[in-house]
Amino acid sequence: MARIEVRGIRGHGFHGVLADERRDGQEFHVDVLLEVDATMAAATDDLHHTVDYGAVAALVHAHITGEPHALIETLAQRIADAVIAIDRVDAVEVAVHKPHAPIPVPFDDVVVTVRRER
Repeated sequence: MARIEVRGIRGHGFHGVLADERRDGQEFHVDVLLEVDATMAAATDDLHHTVDYGAVAALVHAHITGEPHALIETLAQRIADAVIAIDRVDAVEVAVHKPHAPIPVPFDDVVVTVRRER
């Protein structure tokens, strides 16, 4: 089993509960960890035997910038469901970061992580 990670996929989205979050949006970051059987890919050096992480990044970005959700839990789950549907992905872990969440005290980040397996 191999792990493929794409970290820090960024996009401007309109996810959130508050009206100004839905109106103005903010930047979200997503980390994706894929578990794949890369044995054949390594043996053949052929992309067709693994997962195209560029296509995965584009899919994640489309979710970040696409349909807004009130909760980043929903966004994380939708991304995970879309990625696990990709052929050759055996498991996926998705972490959605909301570094500019409307929290009234100093903080570094808010992260929701979900995992899906076949």
